[in-house]
Amino acid sequence: MLRSLLSVRSLSTLAAVVVTLLVADVAFAQEAAAAGRSLIDLTAPFSVGLVVIGAAYGISKLAAAAYESMARQPEVAGSIQTAMIIAAALIEGFTFYALFICSTK
Repeated sequence: MLRSLLSVRSLSTLAAVVVTLLVADVAFAQEAAAAGRSLIDLTAPFSVGLVVIGAAYGISKLAAAAYESMARQPEVAGSIQTAMIIAAALIEGFTFYALFICSTK
């Protein structure tokens, strides 16, 4: 478990997320200071990042499971693909709803 958490892929993903959050905070610092807001306001960007990461993880797991099951049973690939598209649409619908909730103040 610990070895998979400390893999190069997971550490590079974590580094990319941290750098993105830091750069976004620096980029909007001047605008925030001019508007009279706090310079450290990670509520909306952090929640949007979590929503996007969760949706990407969910759709990737869905696609991986669907492709594996289609490879094991090619005769039911059509029904699996239909179920996968419906599930992906539900995940994306929830993602857009969560992004809308995160963007409102």
